[in-house]
Amino acid sequence: MAAFLLVIGVSFSVVTVSTIGLVGGSLFEDEARNGVTSVTQMAASLGERMQREPADALYTHLVEAARSSGGRLLVVDMDGKVQFDTFDQSCGTRLGLAEVYTLLRGEADSDYGFHLTDGQGRTQAASVLDGIIGRDIGRVWDGCFTAALVDGQGQRFGALVLVVSVQDAVDSLIFMRDRMLGVFGLALAAVLVMALLISRIVTRPVAELSAGIERMTKGDYQHRVHVPGKGEMAQLAAAFNQMSEQVHNLDEARNQFVSNASHELKTPLATIKILVQSMMYEDDMDPQLRREFLTDIDKEIDRLSSVVGDLLTLVHIDSHKLRLRREMMVFADTVRTTVKRLEPLAKKHGQTIETSIADSCEMFADPGKLSQVCYNIIENAIKYTPDGGRITVNLRRSGRDAVLEIADTGVGIPEEDLPHVFDRFYRVDKARSRETGGTGLGLSIVQQIVRLHAGSVTVQSTAGAGTTFTVQLPVK
Repeated sequence: MAAFLLVIGVSFSVVTVSTIGLVGGSLFEDEARNGVTSVTQMAASLGERMQREPADALYTHLVEAARSSGGRLLVVDMDGKVQFDTFDQSCGTRLGLAEVYTLLRGEADSDYGFHLTDGQGRTQAASVLDGIIGRDIGRVWDGCFTAALVDGQGQRFGALVLVVSVQDAVDSLIFMRDRMLGVFGLALAAVLVMALLISRIVTRPVAELSAGIERMTKGDYQHRVHVPGKGEMAQLAAAFNQMSEQVHNLDEARNQFVSNASHELKTPLATIKILVQSMMYEDDMDPQLRREFLTDIDKEIDRLSSVVGDLLTLVHIDSHKLRLRREMMVFADTVRTTVKRLEPLAKKHGQTIETSIADSCEMFADPGKLSQVCYNIIENAIKYTPDGGRITVNLRRSGRDAVLEIADTGVGIPEEDLPHVFDRFYRVDKARSRETGGTGLGLSIVQQIVRLHAGSVTVQSTAGAGTTFTVQLPVK
């Protein structure tokens, strides 16, 4: 509030000084113009008369001219001495006024200045704004206007000085200043009251936000800030609530991820421990049974290696450390190679893989990562399709995208599980997934790799009627 009032005060002061300065400058310019014009005309008529009229007649003429102009007239010779003074106060003295000596030195034909005059007639040159900012008690403002006196031959022999009071103009400016200060005082009081009311309205949501931030720093990510309205503070509160929700979801996802990762690593380790202990404490184990135990241990180690590899891949993706090694590639070749690698596994289960490639789909991408995408989806289709089933792989081009569709005649995915198939460690049929050796990370990795290529992956499925995964990737 103090800063707000300071800005208002400084702004009003600048406006006040500027306004009074402009008005004062205009008034004093008019005074100067009128005074110079008047003294110049009087000097023109007086120059010839002073050559041919006696002193008494000249003095009488000066007194009448001074009375008509409402001021005081002085005649100064070339040495700066006063020869005539309609006030009879300065005759024989030298005038120490700059506007007089500019004429006597021949630097100008007319000049003017404004002075503060005390009760004894002493003058002090001052700026016009001096009379606006403050008024000295006992002093008045006078305007001094001078014009050169020239004889009939054009020779300069002195100067005529007209002294006129300009205190009325200064008083008008002071009155204007006082009125503006009064208005400023009233405006300041009104602003102060309004600022108090506004500050309460503004600081209340700020306090609410501050309390929400404090609770978040203590780990309460479920707290939400309620700020009514549609203004900036309401938008800020909405942004805070959205950030709080994202942090809460991230925290829950992290906890779930740690729990799932621990469980995935703990299960094969526990199995290996049981098998190893059985071999340790049974001295006369049948060689065939020992071979089976070692085979199971080997499988569990492979499972551990697979889980750790998938976890590292996801960690690299999340930390933005995974870099795509892009190059010009033919996506159709990648699809054919992947199908060829997985055909033996499909034949083992009596399954057939039908491939249909309508376009080569050249693109600037990472061949290794896209090969992993194809492998994970087709391998999933083989795992979850009953023996004797069929997997269909179609590649085509649609506009500026390559579209890869992988469909199977497997068990399908229930509708309630479809939104979660790309979640980490998520399994539709957990028992079956354990049996097939899945980690629940393959489809999550697929989605992340596709997104890194600015593409999308979707799934459509009906329980008992098969599943179709669709991958769209931009081509060149």
